[in-house]
Parts: sequence; C-alpha cells; structure tokens
Amino acid sequence: MNKKALAILMRARMRPNHLTNFALSPISNELNQILSNSHGNRSSENGEHHAMEHGKEKLNHQRSFEVVRESMHSVISMNKTEVGDSVLNEFLEGYCSLSFENRRKLLLTLAKEYDLNRAQVRELIKQYLGLQPPGSEAQSGGVEDEGFLSTFYRIERNLRHSLKPVYETLFERLNTHPEGLKFLTIIRADILSILTEGNIASLRALDSYLKEKLTTWLSPAALELHQITWDDPASLLEKIVFYEAVHPISNLIDLKRRLGVGRRCFGYFHSAIPREPLIFIEVALLKNIAETIQEVLWDNPPIAESEATCALFYSISSTQPGLAGINLGKFLIKRVITLVKIDMPHISVFATLSPIPGFMQWLLSKLASQLKLAKAEDISRSSADRSRLTFYENILEPEEERALIDSSGDLASGKSGMEIMLNLLTPTTHEWSNSDKLLSALKLPLMRLCARYLLQEKKRGKALDSVANFHLQNGAMVQRINWMADQSEKGLKQSAGIMVNYVYRPENIEEYAQSYFSKGHIHSSYDVKRYIQLALENESKGSL
Repeated sequence: MNKKALAILMRARMRPNHLTNFALSPISNELNQILSNSHGNRSSENGEHHAMEHGKEKLNHQRSFEVVRESMHSVISMNKTEVGDSVLNEFLEGYCSLSFENRRKLLLTLAKEYDLNRAQVRELIKQYLGLQPPGSEAQSGGVEDEGFLSTFYRIERNLRHSLKPVYETLFERLNTHPEGLKFLTIIRADILSILTEGNIASLRALDSYLKEKLTTWLSPAALELHQITWDDPASLLEKIVFYEAVHPISNLIDLKRRLGVGRRCFGYFHSAIPREPLIFIEVALLKNIAETIQEVLWDNPPIAESEATCALFYSISSTQPGLAGINLGKFLIKRVITLVKIDMPHISVFATLSPIPGFMQWLLSKLASQLKLAKAEDISRSSADRSRLTFYENILEPEEERALIDSSGDLASGKSGMEIMLNLLTPTTHEWSNSDKLLSALKLPLMRLCARYLLQEKKRGKALDSVANFHLQNGAMVQRINWMADQSEKGLKQSAGIMVNYVYRPENIEEYAQSYFSKGHIHSSYDVKRYIQLALENESKGSL
C-alpha cells in the first residue's frame, strides 16, 4: 500500500469541508442566500442586475425540476424492455443536480401522484365481497368448481397488483442499475431528512415501502463479510476514518493501531456498492471485559492475541444514512461472533463497551420536571408532605442528598440535592468531573439512576436508550455499568462519563432477543439489578 497516498487522503478527509454533501444540503441554500444578500450594499444598478440574474436562475431551476420530473415519469411509464441504462442515467444525474428544495418537491410528487389506485382497490374489494366463499352451501354437493375458483384467483391477483404503489416500478428499475442501490439509499436519506421537518403521511408511506425493499435487497445472503486490515486500499481506509461514528480516529497511528495486533475490524459489503462498507464493527481482543474506553483506545502495547479471552465490540458505525432502521448490525455481530469463535477458540466472552447517548438528556429533564413540580406544589418541608403527591418523586436517596449538599461548595447552589445536581450537571464545562469530592458524591446516585434508565425507562415497551435497544433486540444482556469510563467531552455530555458492558452469550442470544421482543424483558446481571433493588428496599423502609 502507498502510505503517502493514504496519509494525504486521510488529511483531506479529516478536514470538515465535504463539499459534495454540503452542496446538496439546506444549509448551503441559506449560505447562498446570505451571500446573495451581501451584495445589497452595491449600487441600485448592480442590484437590478442581480435581481435579473436571480430570476433567470430561478427559472432555470424550475426547468431543471420539470426535466427531472419528466425523466422520472419515463422510467416509471416506459415498457420494461425500453428502459435502458441511458434512461436511468438521465434520472440519476438529474436528481443529483437538484437543490434540496427541488428534491423535496420531486419526492412529494412521487409519493402523492404515483401512489396506488385506491378507486380500483375499492372496486376490486366490492367484487370480492360479492362472491360466495369456496366451500359454501351455494356449491352443489360441495364439489369444487374450478371455474368458480378461478374468479377468486383472478380478483385476488388483481387486488395484490393494485395494492402495489406505482412508485414500486421506479424502485425496482433503479435497483437493476449498477449505481441504483447506492442511489436509492441517497433518496431514502433525503426522505428521512424531509420527515424530520414534519410528518407527511404520503411521504411516510413512501419511506416505509422503500425501507421494505432495501431490507429485502440487503438480506444477509446478499452481503459479504470482509475483515478490514492495514493492507486494504487507501480509499477504503479513508472511509473507515470518515464514517467512524462512536470514537473518532484521531490520526494515522490511531487507525493503524485499530487494525493491528489485538484488534479486528469487520465490514459488511454489497456488490452493488463496491469498496464501501455498509456497516463496520471494531473489536478489541482482551484478557477481561474493559471498564473504560481508555483501556481500548490508548493503552499500549496490546496483549498477545493468544492470551485474550474476550472479544470486545467497542464501535459499530453505519456508513449510509439512507439505511437507518435497517438492522444490519444484528447480522454483523452474529457473523463476527461465529467467525471469531472459529478462528480463536480460546475466546469465550463476547461483550461490548457501549455509550449511553440518552442518559443525561433523560436525567436533566427528569430533574427539571421534578423541581418544577415541587415548586408548583410548594413542598419543601417534610417527606410526608411529598409522599402525598402522585407525580412528585425525589429521585435521590437521603444519604445521596446529604453528600451532594456537603460537597457542592462554590460550584453549585440549591435548596435541595436535586437542584444542586441539576446545577452541577447542566453547564457544558463539566467542572464537577475535576473535583474528587464531587465525583465521590455523584458516583452512587448517577450509577443508580443510570441502571434505572437502562432497565426501567421504556418507550412502547422497549428500552428508551437507542443503543440499549439495539443490543437488547440483538439478544444481549446488560452486564455492568462503568463509572468514568469515557471522560471525553462527548462522553461527559451524553452520560456523565458512564459506559455500559453488554454481553452476548451465543447459547442465549435467540432466547434473550425473543423475550425482549415479545415481553420487553431486559436480561441483566445481579450487580446491575442490585442498584434498582437497593432503591426499592429504601423506598419500602421509608413507607413503613
């Protein structure tokens, strides 16, 4: 491999100047508007000139939109034998040239004007309901009437066909194009971006249909597992650096270490998107399950691989925003576990060291809401007064509250432990993390509340935390929560530096995944459950 070429590519990629994506984003439109407005200080003559140019540009954009719309219609409406690569290329290139606003218009047009024919569906349902079911008394002697059944089969076939939206034709024809699958992920990324601004029913249905198609086309049987090494092409390694979403790769030495002795990196690839992993996972081979990310990323040197007993998954990153919600990670983790077990039989433990991205957001919101409720109800006296309130909850134990009041010093003030905790954790400077006294006072309540967040806080019966939900639905269990495991700015902001180990036990993966899906049951170790049990025991004592 040409190391110099790799270094150049890496340096270029690490600069925050990705013009390809930027040019298609709404932000670029705002910037163009600002730049346009900045010319307003010139003479009126220049202003009129720019107004004319702006009008011409707007007209060209409109013409461009109509051309792309027409090419999209051609792809959908042309006979299957007539649709060649040239027709598909015209649409692909045209779509990519559109502004984000025109992409939005085109996708809304696709969702509304190329949906299914509901009048036809209603008519077929009426015909179907008007028939006597096969085997009814209307059939003499119960003898099967082939002609009678053929009517059912015909209407059922027509009904299945009419329930398919017209835009299915576009997706299927694009998928036959060499660049089509990648292009469809770009379209879906745009759809998801539009849906964040507002829930449009027709566009939501379009997204759901496209997601189903992509899920089918990206089945595990169609994906290739590849171990990514230092000997892979520089263009591939550049993508690993760019798409690493959990723990950014700081430099070339960092990348080389993650691909070196005691480390593994695996990616899922599809033949239609060559030289680019759809998703990749980074693995550390260790003696024991790591408690901090420092052990994984910065400890040097790594142990001999023959001494390792644990394969630790410490980062998993998707490279395609348009594949959001399609759980390729589930299949990737299972495949990697199987491969590692075959290659290294001495590895017996498969675990993660995972972030808890939603913990601090939940905790700060909880603290703020409880303090607001306390103020509204004017409760600041006895615990007996507080216990009568249905929604009020002092989320701190009495000894935790005393410790916080005694340790806060000049960093935070407040009338209660919850108010002090909120005032300590809200600033982005994270000064509390530099005080041994505060670290000691905060450790127990934060660890306990983190255990509660992971095991008890749910949304629609599933774990509230997105990463927890991902691993639990894949069949993992919550093994351990780790204090000050990630002291980076990101780690402190997301979860007060706490990280969690999930463990995958191959013999229990299917059982755990099924009980989570069907009952929302979260399997966890005794040590993690103990945090919850202690709180329940204290609550029980307080009510006596």
